[in-house]
Amino acid sequence: MEEDIKKEAEKKSYSEIDAKSETVRIIEILKSFLISLFDFKDDTDHKATIEAIKADIPFKGATAWILIFAVFVASIGLNADSTAVVIGAMLISPLMGPILGLGMSFALNDINTFKKSLTHLGIMIGLSLFASFMFFYFFPLTSTTEGTSELLGRVSPDIRDVLIAFFGGLALMVARTKKGTIASVIFGVAIATALMPPLCTAGFGLASGNFSFFFGAMYLFIINTIFIALASFIVLKLLKFPMHKYANSVTRKRYATIATVVGLAVMIPAIFTFISVFNESQTKIQFSRFIENEVKKIPKFQLLGDPDFDYKKKEIRMSFFNEVTDDVKYVLKNQLNDEEYNRLKDFDLKIKGSDTKSFELITTAYQEKREELQQSKNIIDGLHKQIADLQETISKLNARIEQDALNRNEKAVAFSRIAKDAKIRYIDIEEIGFASMLSSKDFIKIDTIPVATIKWNVKLHDSIISPKERELRTWLQKELELDTLFIKRDK
Repeated sequence: MEEDIKKEAEKKSYSEIDAKSETVRIIEILKSFLISLFDFKDDTDHKATIEAIKADIPFKGATAWILIFAVFVASIGLNADSTAVVIGAMLISPLMGPILGLGMSFALNDINTFKKSLTHLGIMIGLSLFASFMFFYFFPLTSTTEGTSELLGRVSPDIRDVLIAFFGGLALMVARTKKGTIASVIFGVAIATALMPPLCTAGFGLASGNFSFFFGAMYLFIINTIFIALASFIVLKLLKFPMHKYANSVTRKRYATIATVVGLAVMIPAIFTFISVFNESQTKIQFSRFIENEVKKIPKFQLLGDPDFDYKKKEIRMSFFNEVTDDVKYVLKNQLNDEEYNRLKDFDLKIKGSDTKSFELITTAYQEKREELQQSKNIIDGLHKQIADLQETISKLNARIEQDALNRNEKAVAFSRIAKDAKIRYIDIEEIGFASMLSSKDFIKIDTIPVATIKWNVKLHDSIISPKERELRTWLQKELELDTLFIKRDK
């Protein structure tokens, strides 16, 4: 019995050993697969990589002209707010060469390459700023205080810009070190990291006097430059590129010390920049969440425009269409102290309310006034139609009266025409009338006398009216074909 138990235990221990061995074997296979998948050291050409990077550093001849043309293309794209044109400028820009040269010079302790890269990068930056300044000076935007969306996208860097520059730089350097450089990766990184547009935006800021644009765009360019160079430094160190050899050990140590000091001087600000931009980005996320979850969910309250977020001044400014009571302000300020918005607790919340009582009240009043205005318009249109109909009726009646006079073989008096002509000739006439009056001097014989009744402007003196009446009588006699006509003055 004991022997059976021992055999069973031995068999169990053997099976456990086999299971452990199988697990170790699987782990080794997986490890080997991952190494073969991600290891690119064997596919690296050290000499060709160094020569290719050094060849892209010099800035003269064709490279200078390419840079100038790229600046103008990017400036036109920013001016026209055209993303496609801006992308084209990124592809033809030669700015990447000196930046990779800086990263390589630190990794290889090559002080000469560092000096050369820094000099050419400085010249490129200066020429790009000058060319973009001249373009925007002679071809300004419609408004020099507000830029296009392409310009505005280059003045406020955040954590995404840092990560894009860093990972883009890693991808670019891995592609550069590979035997048979992957051109598509280089083009993609040139588009993603966007070195040319920030410089052109800075030139726009100088040309328009908008220094917030200038400093914001230069900050983005510096971030891209530092983190691309840092990425190239890391890749070359991981691939164990050979250090630059000097004539004696003293020179090598001195240059190594200089490279270390400069590298640290660049690395420390880069770390602080990353932390600062990361903190600002996280704060903006909490701000957006606060607006969506707290502010926009206040019943019957309407925001006027987008809230203003000032990270440097630690201020949040909001304007409401409604009248904001002290209770509402207190509730909103209290919510900033919640743990969910811990990055906003030091911010000063400034709220401005409208003098109107409610958005619904204004909307209702506006709708009512629109309806009243439409009703008034309808009434006016109706009155205009009635006036037109009356004028047409009067014209027809005048024509009928004159026709009746003709039918009775009486002297036809086109009175409407004569009245109009009289007013044109004598603008001081206020009223005119015409009639045939029965008259008798001996109270036996009766005569028919034509009489024109005229009412003159009361401001006219008698000495002016008298000669005008004589002229008027002569004209009326001729028009009416009368031998005799009396003028009666209506007071």
